[in-house]
Amino acid sequence: MSAGSRPPGTGESTARERMLERIHVANAARAATEHPGDFGGWRPHPPGVHPVAGFIAMFTAAGGEVVQTADDAAATAWLSGFAEDFASISLGVGVPPEVAPDRPRERADTAALGVSAGRAAIAETGSLVLDARDGRRAQLLVPVHVVLVREKDVHATAREAFLHMRADLPAALGLHSGPSKSADIGQVMVKGVHGPGRVIAVLIRG
Repeated sequence: MSAGSRPPGTGESTARERMLERIHVANAARAATEHPGDFGGWRPHPPGVHPVAGFIAMFTAAGGEVVQTADDAAATAWLSGFAEDFASISLGVGVPPEVAPDRPRERADTAALGVSAGRAAIAETGSLVLDARDGRRAQLLVPVHVVLVREKDVHATAREAFLHMRADLPAALGLHSGPSKSADIGQVMVKGVHGPGRVIAVLIRG
């Protein structure tokens, strides 16, 4: 070992250690603040409006589509008929085999249709809550995305949805409020820029 080299863990601190030390010193000088407590929701849910109706209103206003089905059998039948117009599909991990359409399977980056199992839906934001464990590729890379979610899992506020899921949280949750869209260029709205250009929420009552 040369005279100028130092073994790991000795000598001058690393840039990372110096940065963390500065953060520690800065935080030590800050006054302690009380926890703000529970939050009621970003957009208070209108009284008397059922969460399902609230979700449909917000989701469709953002460009999403909603199909309501009576039970699993009806959802399976609708999905089978809908998928006939697509050459291939990509399925999320949580989609039950008996619900999956009988179509050729492909990777999400080449499939024409993606089908995912939603964890929940939120009325106040019109958002579908998608679990990263179900497969983010099928949620983000396909041009058309179908999300299956039970009506009992539609919540009035984000707070209620997260509290309901807190016993089983993944590393990441995705909030999908309609199709991907952007108006960055010339303030012209374009769909499908950063993800699916068409998103359909299939609400299952049974």
